[in-house]
Amino acid sequence: YREFHWSRYGEKHRSLETGQLERYPNAYFQWARARGCPEAVLERHAHPASEYLIAGVPPEFQHSTWCADLARDFISARRGEEQPWLLSINLFDPHHPFDAPPQFLDRYDLQTVPLPNFVPGELDGKPDYQRLDHERGAYAGHAGNGAGATGCFAYPRMTDTDHRLIRASYWASVDFLDVQIGRILETLRATGQERDTLVVIMSDHGEMLGDHGIYLKGPYFYDPLIRVPLIMSWPGRIAGGREVVDLVELVDVAPTLLEAAGHPVTPGMQGRSLWTSLDPEITEAPVRGDVLCQYYNTLAWHWEPAPFATMIRTMTHKLVRVHSHNTGELYDLTDDPQETVNRWSDQGCAALRARLLERLSDRMALACDPLPEREAPW
Repeated sequence: YREFHWSRYGEKHRSLETGQLERYPNAYFQWARARGCPEAVLERHAHPASEYLIAGVPPEFQHSTWCADLARDFISARRGEEQPWLLSINLFDPHHPFDAPPQFLDRYDLQTVPLPNFVPGELDGKPDYQRLDHERGAYAGHAGNGAGATGCFAYPRMTDTDHRLIRASYWASVDFLDVQIGRILETLRATGQERDTLVVIMSDHGEMLGDHGIYLKGPYFYDPLIRVPLIMSWPGRIAGGREVVDLVELVDVAPTLLEAAGHPVTPGMQGRSLWTSLDPEITEAPVRGDVLCQYYNTLAWHWEPAPFATMIRTMTHKLVRVHSHNTGELYDLTDDPQETVNRWSDQGCAALRARLLERLSDRMALACDPLPEREAPW
């Protein structure tokens, strides 16, 4: 990147000179102070209605507002340039700590917000760490995670009000994010660059939001966590308002961007370009039959045995193999779209489980590192 703006919202470090905790002197805090934001507003403290929420700052001082402002400045500065450009914006919203702007959170009537999708007892036949994270809270024992005043989200200790407030705050953050993305898109239109720009909106992960009795993220492969937005817009090149229901993977994004820009796919990329599904002039596009997810001891606070797990999902079924615990999960997504009944040990599903395990094994083998490229027979 020729231009880079860094921020880790809410993080502090201990000063070598004073020994006191101080905020990182990152670009976001400099921007907020320059706009007259009081230091007390930037301090993180629990929401008065729930210890599991963080009181949000006003919209004009929000981190996502800063991101959108910088993006608009960048786009405006490119007006009339011949050189193509790339802009990536790493918006934190929506994410824990749940800290939506007050004006957006207050729009929600908590009585209309549904409780999490959780059936008492459903975790009894599932991997142990799911029950552990349900009882003690995700990220328990991990200091400085900003996950609420208690440092974790232990489901049994939380009230219905807590659950509804968290969900409303998450939705409110999405609402606020929509406003900021709208501001960015309006700048593209105003500067005459909209028809020359491919816009991609995506996320790295979802959020459990209490579904299945768990919050945040971890070694779970439920749809609320692995199904993420993927929206692409390019007026004049991509037919607008169309939903593609094919299964895709995040590794498919990079080759899609290269093909859209008229460049060959870089050697070593294992994703499949989605451009054939986006170009209205192409009537037949290859369909991905399944998606692969991997979790290899990513978070350090799941103790021994550390979770190593892989998942394969088709349109109709999902299989999870927990390699480190000699167990797994199997869901019929047609009969059980909420993924509450684990059929892993169901003898009536033994043949289906074997087929999906074989399919998972093949995907894992084909996901090995393809580089360096072969240059000789041996």
